[in-house]
Amino acid sequence: MQNKTTPNPDAQAHKKPTPPTPAPLTNPTPRPATYTLVTEPGQGLTPIYNLLSSAKQSIDVTLYELSDTHATTILTSAAAHGLTVRVILDQNHEKANNTTAYKTLTAGKVSVHWANAAYACTHQKTITVDRATSAIMTLNLTPEDYATTRDFAVITNNEADVAAIETTFNADFTNANLSPPTGQNLVWSPTNSRSALIALINGAAKSLLISQEEFADTGIQAAVEAALKRGVVVTLVQENLGGKYSPVLNALKAAGANIAIFSSKTGYYIHAKTILADYGTAQSKLFVGSENISTYSLDKNRELGLIFSDPACMAGVEAALTADYNKGTRY
Repeated sequence: MQNKTTPNPDAQAHKKPTPPTPAPLTNPTPRPATYTLVTEPGQGLTPIYNLLSSAKQSIDVTLYELSDTHATTILTSAAAHGLTVRVILDQNHEKANNTTAYKTLTAGKVSVHWANAAYACTHQKTITVDRATSAIMTLNLTPEDYATTRDFAVITNNEADVAAIETTFNADFTNANLSPPTGQNLVWSPTNSRSALIALINGAAKSLLISQEEFADTGIQAAVEAALKRGVVVTLVQENLGGKYSPVLNALKAAGANIAIFSSKTGYYIHAKTILADYGTAQSKLFVGSENISTYSLDKNRELGLIFSDPACMAGVEAALTADYNKGTRY
């Protein structure tokens, strides 16, 4: 007879183990988004070179113009070390100027794609590293412009925005048809840039501080004039080489805008494309991007910018453009 106090070995062998108690389900905490402003010409290109050099897995670049040999060296070195490096370069306007970079990158095992010719041009200026951090820029990587040109870049790790930039890059790299996702802050041409910029201007209650290389779009002009009529203080820092935009500036000045112009191609040049709305209030917002105020830029080109509310970035843009306004020629 089996002892009742002795466990039955057969029963023990068939006994199912007790599963461990699962940990309570938790949602991962989203990574806080950060934004870093790069202000040119003061800071130089070191922040951009450092971003490129920080890559561990991949670099994706879309550029209107690329002639910076230090940048191409970083890209080819990354490819030589096994990173996935892809570059889109404009061909409709800048193929001749981009051909040297195209050949250098291709020889260095970088995957290079001439931008989709369906756009009037690809004027976007974006760098994404490791699918985690993006620089959205107003500047081209053209050293001849670095020392005397007002430009900005915003470097961000905003997960929704970076993912949307990568999704669009993947489509643009194969000329696939895609309406770009806007993430949290993105402003794309030729899809939502016009509506986003008009909404930004229409939403301003107190002030608009604008910097532009071009001003040739009646829709944006009408929105700025409407802002002036409702009492918004408008300050414009404008490149006006050869008086090209004088008719628009005359109309804005007559409506009450404060305007300072720059007009020397060989001197200080306003290339930045920004709109800062209601600075110093809880509702303040900033646009930085590749979009000029022109019909082609908004409706025909591939362009990218963002509208966001980072206090340090807004303060940096406000300080730089106020200095530009003060040293520009009053219109």
